[in-house]
Amino acid sequence: MIATRNQLLRWAAEQRISLEDLPAAMRVVGVQPNGNDWRRLFDAMALWLGSLFVSVSVIFFFAYNWSDLGRLSKFALVELPLLVSAGVAIWKGPHTDAGRAALLVATLLVGALLALIGQTYQTGADPWQLFALWAALILPWVVIARMPALWILWLGLINLSLTLYYTTFGGLFGVLFSGNEIAWVLLVVNLSALVVWHYFSSTATTQRPGRWALRLLATACGVLITTLMMYGILDGQDLLPATVVWIALMWAAHEVYRRRQPDLFVLAGCVLSAVFVLTATLSRLLLDTVVESAGALLLVGLTIIALSAAGAWWLRSVAAELDP
Repeated sequence: MIATRNQLLRWAAEQRISLEDLPAAMRVVGVQPNGNDWRRLFDAMALWLGSLFVSVSVIFFFAYNWSDLGRLSKFALVELPLLVSAGVAIWKGPHTDAGRAALLVATLLVGALLALIGQTYQTGADPWQLFALWAALILPWVVIARMPALWILWLGLINLSLTLYYTTFGGLFGVLFSGNEIAWVLLVVNLSALVVWHYFSSTATTQRPGRWALRLLATACGVLITTLMMYGILDGQDLLPATVVWIALMWAAHEVYRRRQPDLFVLAGCVLSAVFVLTATLSRLLLDTVVESAGALLLVGLTIIALSAAGAWWLRSVAAELDP
């Protein structure tokens, strides 16, 4: 769609299509949305935003009126919408928009119900247990719905529960993790999810997962490995394994997102990561060999500008290759 639009714009620039006929040409090829396209967009926005607002409104309502509601009223206020949304999902089917929206409401209300149980009965459970149990309970719905938003929510709960577990115990049984090992664990989890997601995306014949979800996972992996590299460079922690993994991931991203499934967003993230890592390396070398001075800071600033300009030039060349 974007390539078609750019082709029409080039033809207009070359005067092969007059500017007066350009809007009509875009409507003919389906580039410019018509009334039905706008109606479908507004219908989808109303459905998903309405579902989200219903879930949030239930949570905020009983939270605001906590002291005025009885125990049974609180549970009824959460369980009734939960049962209704689950019923709508069964009625409409998990592969329809209405069914998926209902599953989204039910998924969010499961978390609210778990929090309500913990607050009402003072179970003494750690926060990580809430999110881990939430992820375990909604997993069947996530698998059935096959909706990118629910998968991202589930992965977010897994990441959050692991982070809170590490914060509470310092690692598995309190002895496995130390320092930045939690970042390694999260990197393994998100990278595994990204690989599996790409595999099912390439083998899917009917429904393909949204690109935004793949980009979000790729961004999470990039942030984690870049953070590990920064720790390794500036603090000397696990520099060798972080460097090996960073180089491997940069090469893999180049092969996948430039050659197989071109994606400028992910490639731009790789460029940003390279700017961070190379700038941090230069800064560390200057701190180890040269006394801090205005000249060293100027060199670092010029390096950032040069790397950013080189990355922008490379991204423009890639964009030109992808859209000749």
